[in-house]
This record gives sequence, structure tokens and C-alpha cells, in this order.
Amino acid sequence: MSNSVDAIVIGAGIIGAAIALGLARKGRKVLCIDKLPASGYGSTSGSCAIIRPYYSTIDGSALAYESHFYWKDWSKFLDADDERGHANYINCGCLVLKTEGNGYLERAGEIMEAIDCPYEHWDTKQITDRLPIMRLDSFSPAKRPDDAGFGETNGSAIDGAMFFPAGGYISDPQLAAHNLQRAAEAAGATFRFNAAVADILRDDDRTTGVKLDDGSELRAPVVINVAGPHSAIINEMAGVTDDMNISTKALRHEVAHVPAPKGFDFEADGVVMSDNDTTSYIRPETGNHILIGSEDPECDPREWVDPDDFNRDFTEQARIQAMRAGQRIPEMPIPNQMKGVVELYDVSDDWIPIYDKSSLPGFYMAIGTSGNQFKNAPVVGEMMADLIEACEAGRDHDTDPLDFHLKHIDHTISIGFFSRRRQINPDSSFSVLG
Repeated sequence: MSNSVDAIVIGAGIIGAAIALGLARKGRKVLCIDKLPASGYGSTSGSCAIIRPYYSTIDGSALAYESHFYWKDWSKFLDADDERGHANYINCGCLVLKTEGNGYLERAGEIMEAIDCPYEHWDTKQITDRLPIMRLDSFSPAKRPDDAGFGETNGSAIDGAMFFPAGGYISDPQLAAHNLQRAAEAAGATFRFNAAVADILRDDDRTTGVKLDDGSELRAPVVINVAGPHSAIINEMAGVTDDMNISTKALRHEVAHVPAPKGFDFEADGVVMSDNDTTSYIRPETGNHILIGSEDPECDPREWVDPDDFNRDFTEQARIQAMRAGQRIPEMPIPNQMKGVVELYDVSDDWIPIYDKSSLPGFYMAIGTSGNQFKNAPVVGEMMADLIEACEAGRDHDTDPLDFHLKHIDHTISIGFFSRRRQINPDSSFSVLG
């Protein structure tokens, strides 16, 4: 393998593999490296891989709605075989309950209108007709099991929801990353695993490549930090944090995996659901199970960790999430021995990602992707490739931000929205919802 390429992508998760594909399709000689033994083995493999268009901002929602069309025609987008087959997009739709905490989704409706994304208002009968296992009492504010009143209603009820047909989930997130690897390789990219970055090389105030922990050096005029929960460490190596208004850090999280209630085929008839009232989100899982994540209520402590040294065992948190979801689905069994996933989010200060250049010429970043950017990977791969191409041709993206056209929904966004130098966005949910 040659030690000199046009671009090095650090990280072969879902977004790193997509950027490798985007650059390779522009004719760049790309090397994608990862410290793990295969693509998608890190935080990607622990993703709930939910596809949904609802975010707190127009730009975030537009990018997410655009992504639906890539996943819908996944094999066509890949245009490459994978010996393991292609990941399956389960387009079951997404249901979001209207609550005081989310403003009864009035802003969400305005955003959907702005990007021409379809949605429906559902009343309580439509909710329970689709999901008869649901109880629509209200339990907010979120509590922990040892708090007084946990599991008791507050005397009010959920009286509606919004349904988004352009949504669902990917059944195997690690396979999706592998699909992108194979597509990138078909376009000429190379992948190298078990290769941990020890330093970012530079000369005359420009990046020149990376040094690995075995002492070897890989040369390239372009390096992209897509290291997920390790992104802050890579930025420190590159010395690019001084002009960043937004930082990133690793957050430990748990996802519970429980059986669906007896007598209801949630795998076939369920939906992705966001429930701000119980601060949980759920989606169907293989074997008629339910995945349960948290929408990060204030009563739950956030566990910021060293991405190389954190507890991979379940704590009480997974059970608490299942118990909260059980308020909404009372017949859902909660096993004594919890199953599911313990992984990391790469979280920015406002839970909106950074897709940007840096203060070091040739060094770029696609970071702070938390738990909400899996869906955007194929679009981000093309967007970052355009950004890198423009900046390498001399464009000053900091003073003249590049626009990116979302071809499927015919909407244009400014990539400057995702700038490292932005102020914290007050419109964010400041949670995994983004």
C-alpha cells in the first residue's frame, strides 16, 4: 500500500465511510483508517439507526428529510455489490406525541411546511387504532424510580401526535457502514483497520498526513477528522481548537432491548416513536422486540467519559428507560436481566454537528454527530466532499460559506450552519433529538 494519498479519513464509521465514498467519487485517492478491526464497529454499531425528518431547525430537518430518499433507494445509491448484502430500510414511519415540552409540535409543523415534508396530525383514536398497546395518560415531568410519584399520572393526557411517513430505521447499522465501505472501494478508496492515529503531521502550517501508533506515517494534503467519540482527541493532536466556539466530548449512553407486549406484533405493526412526556424513544427490533432510548431529561445525570476507558456494563439507566417507556406501554415486559447496547455519543455543545474546515489548512472535521446523524451519512458524504473540494480550490468557507443543494427535496442549505465557529444554537433541543 502506498503511504501517499490525496485524502485520509480518520474513522470508518457510517459517516467516515460515506465521506470516503464522496471523495472517491470525485476522483480523489482516499485512504480511510480506523483503530478498530472493521468498518462500523464503534459507535455506529450501537446506533438505533433511526431515519426521521424532525429536528429543531430548518437546516437540520432539511438534511434529514433528504436522507430518507438515499435510504429508500439504498442499492441504487451504493451502485456496488456487498458480499453481505445491503442494509434494509424499514420505512414504518415516525410518530411524535404532542406535549407541552415540545410546544405541541407547532414549530415542527412550520419546519415541515418550509421544507415541504409530508406529515399528518393524529388524534387519540388514530394513535390507539395504530398502537392499541398505548396508554395516553401524561406522566411528565420525568422522574426517577425513587422519586415520589414515579409511574403516577399527572391528571392530564396526551391528546394528539404528528406522524411522519418519511421515516423508519435501518435494521443493521454496522452492515450499512460496510455497504458504504464496499461502495467506496468500488470507486477506488482503500480502507485500513487496526490503525490508531497517534499524531497529525504538519509542515509550513498545513497538514501533511498522520502518524500511527506503530510509528508509521501516512502522507496526504487533506485529513478529515471523523473519529466519532475520539474527535476531540484528534482535534487536540491537530492543534485546531483555539478558534472553535463549539467543542465536542464523549457521552456514555444505554439503549434497552425488551420484548414487545404479547399479542401485538410490534416488529410488523409498530413505528418509531418519540415521547417527550416519558422522555423515551422507541423503535421496532428484530424478533418482535423494542429498542428504548432516552431523550435526556434533566433528572438523569449525563456521564461524560474517556472514550478509551468507560464502563461497558449496564447500570440502572437502561432499566429506568424501560420503566419510563412502560408507563406508555404498560403490558411491555421488563426482563430481570437487561439486554441492549452500551455505547458513546460524540456530542457537541448544542447537539448539532460540526461539518467544517479548521484553522489548519487541509484539516477538516465531521464531528459532534451525537446520536442523531446516522441517517444523514450518505448526504454528509457528498456535502463534505463538495466542501473539501471548494476549500482546496481556494474558497474561504469561514467568510464565504458554501451552499449545498439537496437534490431530492430541491432545497439549499448553507454548510456554514454547521460551522465550528458558530454560536450555540438556541433553537436546538439540546438532546439526542438535535
